[in-house]
Amino acid sequence: MNIVNSKHAPAPIGPYNQAIEFNGMLFCSGQIALNPEDGSLVMDSIQNETHQVMKNIQAILNEAGLTFNHIIKTTIFLSDMQLFSEVNDIYASYFSNHYPARETVAVLGLPKGVHVEISVTAARF
Repeated sequence: MNIVNSKHAPAPIGPYNQAIEFNGMLFCSGQIALNPEDGSLVMDSIQNETHQVMKNIQAILNEAGLTFNHIIKTTIFLSDMQLFSEVNDIYASYFSNHYPARETVAVLGLPKGVHVEISVTAARF
């Protein structure tokens, strides 16, 4: 087991790590739009919020020596399903011909009042 924490992604806001690698699988904690440089939330638009979430995921993947092409499963949590189309378009732009399995769900609330949280599982192959 290997703990993965990147200085280029926000520090965990609770008792967890950014990711854990075990047997070639990387299990990433859900990421929200926290700016890793100053801890501020990026919530001026759903587009910028989603980009920040994806950049945080990318930083964790990079720390583990992986890319978006290694992601095999994602879960997207939304504060409102009406955000689906905009979040989906930005999410898709981070992948190139390799889309992981995924579910997207609307939930009653997310940490710090954000609109989107994404968790991923990646694999070495």
